[in-house]
Amino acid sequence: MQPVLVEQLNEDDWVRLRDIRLAALENDGHAFGGNLEAESAYDESAWREKFTIFTGVIAKVDGIDVGFMSVENLQGDFGATCWVGSCWVRPEFRRTGVLQSLFDFVDEHASDRDWLIQGLGVWVDNEPAIKAYERLGFVQMGDKQPSTRKPGMFYQRMIRNAATR
Repeated sequence: MQPVLVEQLNEDDWVRLRDIRLAALENDGHAFGGNLEAESAYDESAWREKFTIFTGVIAKVDGIDVGFMSVENLQGDFGATCWVGSCWVRPEFRRTGVLQSLFDFVDEHASDRDWLIQGLGVWVDNEPAIKAYERLGFVQMGDKQPSTRKPGMFYQRMIRNAATR
């Protein structure tokens, strides 16, 4: 496998964001709060607007986008200074270092972007994702929380301190 290259997207990369997000929802829609049908209907301006909310980080191998995450600055639960969302790696690239590479990029920029205390939410029944995040140093915090986007589902908050990595 070729090296994993990670870069920050900007609003002119909205097509790449759209394509990887829709691929994530098509392949693993159960793992996200979003909805494939609704997000497929977004127009260019809606995708560009996402970049005013979060920083998009994408991983590519051999010129193919294979992983993505968003990072949103906030003051969150358990001291989180940012929230990691939309985290996804194409199935054929899982357990190849792509997820680690995405978090390495975030860690490299943690001090100057106030991403030191990273939080995320994961469905309580998504054991593979929970284990992957634990391998990266995330720990489960607090009680499971009810989803506002998917009634009847619960998510677990997880926190990671990049300063101790």
